[in-house]
Amino acid sequence: MATQQNNGQEQDLNHLRKVRREKLAELQANGQNPFEITKYDVTHHSQEVKDNFNELEGKHVVLAGRMMSKRVMGKASFCNVQDLQGNIQSYVARDSIGEEEYKAFKKMDIGDIVGLEGEVFKTKTGEISIHASAVKLLSKSLQILPEKFHGLTNTDTRYRQRYVDLIMNPEVKDTFIKRSKILTAIRKYLGNEGFMEVETPMLVQNAGGAAARPFETHFNALNEDLKLRISLELYLKRLIVGGLERVYEIGRVFRNEGLDTRHNPEFTLMELYQAYTDYHGMMDLTENLYRFVAQEVLGTTQIVYKGIEMDLGKPFERITMVDAVKKYAGVDWNEVETLEQARELAKAHNLEFEERHKKGDILNLFFEEYVEEHLLQPTFVMDHPVEISPLTKKKPENPDYVERFEFFMNGWEMANAYSELNDPIDQRERFKAQEELLAQGDDEANTTDEDFMNALEIGMPPTGGIGFGIDRMCMLLTGAEAIRDVLLFPTMKTLDPKKAENKAEKAAVNGSAEDATVSAPSVQIDLSKVKIEPLFADDVDFETFSKSDFRVVKIEACEAVPKSKKLLKFTLNDGTDRKRTILSGIHEYYEPEELVGKTCVAITNLPPRKMMGIDSEGMLISAVYEYDGREGLNLLMLDDSIPAGAKLY
Repeated sequence: MATQQNNGQEQDLNHLRKVRREKLAELQANGQNPFEITKYDVTHHSQEVKDNFNELEGKHVVLAGRMMSKRVMGKASFCNVQDLQGNIQSYVARDSIGEEEYKAFKKMDIGDIVGLEGEVFKTKTGEISIHASAVKLLSKSLQILPEKFHGLTNTDTRYRQRYVDLIMNPEVKDTFIKRSKILTAIRKYLGNEGFMEVETPMLVQNAGGAAARPFETHFNALNEDLKLRISLELYLKRLIVGGLERVYEIGRVFRNEGLDTRHNPEFTLMELYQAYTDYHGMMDLTENLYRFVAQEVLGTTQIVYKGIEMDLGKPFERITMVDAVKKYAGVDWNEVETLEQARELAKAHNLEFEERHKKGDILNLFFEEYVEEHLLQPTFVMDHPVEISPLTKKKPENPDYVERFEFFMNGWEMANAYSELNDPIDQRERFKAQEELLAQGDDEANTTDEDFMNALEIGMPPTGGIGFGIDRMCMLLTGAEAIRDVLLFPTMKTLDPKKAENKAEKAAVNGSAEDATVSAPSVQIDLSKVKIEPLFADDVDFETFSKSDFRVVKIEACEAVPKSKKLLKFTLNDGTDRKRTILSGIHEYYEPEELVGKTCVAITNLPPRKMMGIDSEGMLISAVYEYDGREGLNLLMLDDSIPAGAKLY
């Protein structure tokens, strides 16, 4: 029955698309091809008219935008036109625009781009409107927009077809307008502080400055392998050496890592470097920058993210990593003298570590496990162990630690700053240690950059430097739940039209937003090769079975668990106000990015179970069987219209 209904809907949509093309052909045959129009002079936008109604009432205005609704009522009609600022109603009467023009108006479709001119007035119901004297078709829409009241809700299709998302969801447009204002405010603040914006290479021979796997490519002209940059650091420091005392860059960097709610393989990073200051100077700059941007964009220094209030107006907390671990984990690292003691403490606290991990690495594991989630208010965590900070100056009074801080809000790392290492001899030793880690299998370790070493030997002044995650900053200031919500075009797995099985995938491939209702992919298998486990012969006590809480969950993020070939880590919306984490050993069957946005089933009342050091809070339900002599598995997926949290009976 569902298949028949879907086929019927597809036939209806195909008919509507055909009708639109026929309308276009008729226009073109009559010498009225809208695609030959090259310009249209606009005098006002929708919100501008509403905000200035007292001055504009009775005045002639010209607007343009997309027709979002139309009500034809004999000799007079209403339509709603949406532009950059919002939308506005127009009253279109045959006697005002002319008989032929009114016939043309009645043939226009939802989604068409129109030019609208007329007088500003207020209807009897008090709605500010335009009394049209002319409506002109500027561009013909040949596709079908999602139905108004349901809109475009499937996240996978929203991200793939951001242009439709921006049309149908005003809050999405507001987010990206706000993002633009955030970047403008950052540049304004730094410009006032004497910083100079620069641009450095994206294609590099040596991708250094961070612990991350790079993307690799090949430059045909030079027959040379290159990498995409993972940070901005090493080139910006060269400019400090060259005498440009305050420099910054806002640009894309690329890290060959997983996808989740806070990570995208390409993201926007800002790094800045200031000569003759240290990491304390970077703390002061960070406080002042965040306050300025929040006030400039939001009009307040108090922000609320998912119900958590954060006050940027108060002095930010400053705490050392050692004191933070003592405060939240109850472990005093000042009393840990040897690597063996550190390992014993890790084992006692069920922290998994690797053979290569040194004392400072294990301190960082404690910090990540016990401290990060508590750092909701703006907090600087200072003085990191030297083992995890290869580009930072050691503290003169305690060389086991470096002059570094990470800035946290909402439990997220928002920025990372150093008193920059300018000793070339020390730097070469640090690079050497990194290359040893690389040889041991750490594919995120740095290699020696000889040109950068040469620059340091020329001489770099004492310098403070910092890197800001711009996307996370935008998430906090716009209330976005996932990094993809603040990236106009997030990284998505390419869909092959031949392999697109479900409606959402077909919609994404074919560009049909109306088809964006999700059903699980169906894989055609030879049933003669399938063997299933025999049904349980014993009856199960109904009371016991009914205690299992099966719930509908939405997959908001999915990533491969580092150092595990099987496990995927899911971040789930289970209908409550908190996110649920579940780990599932299905990486053999699915890539993480293809599951984001899907609707599944999970048991939600199992006790948390540690897997690779991560608490798994339940179980996702899959269908398992033997196929052609090996195990087959399908994650159970539901129609996307079923809400998160719905209970299964």
